[in-house]
Amino acid sequence: MGILTWIILGILAGALAKLIMPGTQGGGIISTMILGIVGAFVGGFIGNIIGIGSVHGLNIGSIFTAAFGALVVLWLYTKFKQ
Repeated sequence: MGILTWIILGILAGALAKLIMPGTQGGGIISTMILGIVGAFVGGFIGNIIGIGSVHGLNIGSIFTAAFGALVVLWLYTKFKQ
């Protein structure tokens, strides 16, 4: 998958994670995008480990997997920020 697809998927995942877990924990829009991109990688990694698949292309399954990773990253970010 190309880097542009990872970035787009990460931005979508970050926005979805921000909708699911609203608040000021992620900061502004730029930090939300960065956390979303990191979350896309984390979601794909976790998905591979537990056997539900990875992030492949720009589809609904990949968006949800990446959003799950973004939620994990956002949660960890808030825990270490405090």
